[in-house]
Amino acid sequence: MNALVIGTGVNELVCAHYLARAGHQVLVLEDRAAHGDAGNDSGWIPERILHDLRLQESGLKVERPDPWITAPLPGGGRLELWRDMARSVEAIRRVSPHDAAKWPEFCERMARVARLLETVYTAPPPDLLTRSAGGLRALAGLGFRAHRLGRQGIEDLLRLLPISAADFLDDNFESDALKGLLGAAGVMHLCQGPRSGGTAFRLLHHHAGNPPGVFRPPESNVRDVLSRLPGVEIRRGVGVARIVVRAGRVSEVVLESGEERPAALVVSGADPRRTLLELMDPGWLDPELVRAVQHIRRRGVAARVDLALEHTPGFARLAVAPSLDYLERAYDDAKHGRVSRAPYLEVTNGGKTAEGRHRLDVHVQYAPYALADGQWDDDRRRALGEIAVREMSEQGVDVGSAVITRVLSPRDMEAEYGCPEGQVDQAEATLDQSFFMRPTPELAHYRTPVGGLYLCGTGMHPGGGVAGAGGRNAAREIALDLRNK
Repeated sequence: MNALVIGTGVNELVCAHYLARAGHQVLVLEDRAAHGDAGNDSGWIPERILHDLRLQESGLKVERPDPWITAPLPGGGRLELWRDMARSVEAIRRVSPHDAAKWPEFCERMARVARLLETVYTAPPPDLLTRSAGGLRALAGLGFRAHRLGRQGIEDLLRLLPISAADFLDDNFESDALKGLLGAAGVMHLCQGPRSGGTAFRLLHHHAGNPPGVFRPPESNVRDVLSRLPGVEIRRGVGVARIVVRAGRVSEVVLESGEERPAALVVSGADPRRTLLELMDPGWLDPELVRAVQHIRRRGVAARVDLALEHTPGFARLAVAPSLDYLERAYDDAKHGRVSRAPYLEVTNGGKTAEGRHRLDVHVQYAPYALADGQWDDDRRRALGEIAVREMSEQGVDVGSAVITRVLSPRDMEAEYGCPEGQVDQAEATLDQSFFMRPTPELAHYRTPVGGLYLCGTGMHPGGGVAGAGGRNAAREIALDLRNK
């Protein structure tokens, strides 16, 4: 069967290669608006994908910086968290002996629950209302794994899911610096603050696939590796204008050039709203589903600032999130449609530029997609870059004579990378848009009501931060449907 995959993000490429392994002829179209990964290959790659696609033998390189995160301290110096537990304990002891004593147990408890999350992420989300034998077996297996957590693990899981990151961290630690570092992971790419319910779950999400005590997703060259693997055809710079449906099934895809590509199987990495309401005629869908898709939340609040430095920055990844209160105040601005006056920053050492300078890639949050006053223009972008540089300097980061080389607002992220409303996860990864509710209960298993049309982007379970899992899960559901035809 001819299969057509829309988008060249990691999920789309993983899905394409699994389809090719199953005997399909696969064409991948590089539709920029299809993948919302913003040119970023961050995320834990499940072991099954590494093995099946032989990624390590094909040149996969995963970055594992040590220390994995650094934070400037108010009185000078830095807090550095290491992959080595003992080194992290010593670093934390300098700011809080109490927190240093709690760190190893906290990390082990989080890692135990995160391992259950890894199991959930590497399979389609469980259908709680299933009556099929296979579905019941999957639910039973998940229940057995949850039971193996023991009493403490189950209590941790049930407490973690609905609670705010702030409440959870306040229960465990006293250091503002440590709580700010961890709380930032709980709100990354969310239009929420650390005192919002469900943000502790996001902290746990970023621990999945990591060793105990590491709460940021790794980065790799996985997309480049997938692009080089044989077995699928990739066409670059091709925009998709329309998915044609006839008699309730996909029949072809029309490109922006006017070219028509027949396809009995189409897998879209575009966000669900664009796929179902813009690329195809929504008249094929039930009105209730149309309404649900229209209400998928995808508010983007993150921008990007690129800097060039003359000197070595002295860190691999640095967070400007001095406290939970700092993060909450930054969110207060954004929820009223204003750019934060003191934003949360996550700064990554991007290596050297062509001119030999040192590049810093700065994640700036909170900068809302929709401004209450005015629009994103060159003046707003320039001001955002200056805010980032100023805040880094005020927090003790040596930016010297940093040159702002590029600023991408959330609207630029949408235009350049296809992130809807600037949201890299396509649908906000809040608890009510996760698992079997991602992006809606009707679409949670990657299939749509239109025969032969499936979804595999970051808007689907398990979302961003788990590289390729959504693509593999979608391919499994497609294979199951074809077997049952």
